[in-house]
Amino acid sequence: MRAAGCEIVVEAKDLAVVGITEILSHLATILGLYRKLIRAADEKRPALAIVIDSPAFNWRVARQMRKRGIPVVYYVCPQFWAWRQGRVKLLRKYVNKALVIFPFEERFYRDRGVDATFVGHPLADLPAPKITREDYAAENQLDAAKQWITLMPGSRRKEVRMNLPAILEAADRLGGGYEFLMPVARTLGASFLRELIAARSTQTRRPVSLQSNVHLVAEALPALHHSRAAIVASGTATVEAAIMGTPFVMVYRVSPLTYALGKPRVKVAYFAMVNLIAEEEIVPELVQHKFTVENIVAEMNRIIPDGEPRTRIIDRLAAVKTRLKDGRGGDAHPAEAAAEIILKMI
Repeated sequence: MRAAGCEIVVEAKDLAVVGITEILSHLATILGLYRKLIRAADEKRPALAIVIDSPAFNWRVARQMRKRGIPVVYYVCPQFWAWRQGRVKLLRKYVNKALVIFPFEERFYRDRGVDATFVGHPLADLPAPKITREDYAAENQLDAAKQWITLMPGSRRKEVRMNLPAILEAADRLGGGYEFLMPVARTLGASFLRELIAARSTQTRRPVSLQSNVHLVAEALPALHHSRAAIVASGTATVEAAIMGTPFVMVYRVSPLTYALGKPRVKVAYFAMVNLIAEEEIVPELVQHKFTVENIVAEMNRIIPDGEPRTRIIDRLAAVKTRLKDGRGGDAHPAEAAAEIILKMI
């Protein structure tokens, strides 16, 4: 957005907090950023407000915009279908147009009085990376003769601290016959991940062999594309893995209090987005108490070798990718389809 000429008033990374208890500890900062953004809107008087994702923050922004007579578009809508469905009334009250990125969302929101349009998922048209396996291996000092496994513990520091230790332990147990690739999320930084990996080696008093076997890489898509399988924390990364056709195990853990407070509110059968889209469990879901080293290793040993479990996942992931495109019409990229709708409103 900055490269496109947008004036950045509040950085999105400063709002990247996950979990109920975690948000409480950052509440003062978040409120300060919220007030800063509303003051900027009062000064600039925009013709239209486009809010993207981040529902806890953005529905409040939408409410303030509507109070000022500024039309609101919500792109990448809140997942109110997953929990707190009663909050759909917030969209109905404060949002003029909802642009949704999952095929089942359009009907869900329209049935509840929200003007929603499915524009396609922004990642659905991602092409396979052009770099060859050999060139990628040379670029990242990888052994091309070994099978590779991508590790994606999340994009926020809190969730990485919760997820990474068990992922590293599972990688350790899978053994030195694999190369492990860990893409560095822009919100984290390589030094943060290196410190966690080194700390684990110190705490477990094990040799540093795993440290040398985990390679931090710049981008997720080439790593996923060239990997045999992956261990992926719940979130957008699961969609990236699906688009690349990489079999994976989904993992996730939050604080016990956050889980206890949130679990009764969950209204969906699955946690992984690919499973929700497919309406069946394509990839294994290891959440909270099921997220153990033993379970990760067992599931990875099912999907890494050739055979029916692996073939089934690959076939179902291809079907999910098709669903993410269906209903859009034409060859426009989802972002272009969203932009056309927004421009017509202006």
